[in-house]
Amino acid sequence: MLEEIRTYCLQKKHVTESLPFDKNTLVFKLHNKIFVLLRLEKVPLHITLKCNPKKALVLREEYTQIFPGYHANKKHWNTIVVENISLVLIYKWIDDSYQLVLNGLPKKLKP
Repeated sequence: MLEEIRTYCLQKKHVTESLPFDKNTLVFKLHNKIFVLLRLEKVPLHITLKCNPKKALVLREEYTQIFPGYHANKKHWNTIVVENISLVLIYKWIDDSYQLVLNGLPKKLKP
């Protein structure tokens, strides 16, 4: 699933990937703003995504695999244990995270 998520993130416009924190945390950025963190050492895979604060709380209540963002602002980030969650849902949540970051960019950086 890691490669599918990686490919999905990289196909989005103006996205870069890097390992800025350590060799185990793959980061995807939109114009230098993080929207996805993948914890490579975790099995099953963990992904941390930006999320609307109200929606973040709802998702945490609905899914036992979702909890406040690991090493992130707990109000705006969720960490998801990818196991037993459909790739379609993961992609939707990646899209939401990307859109939140895009919405927060200065006008000159928006397409």
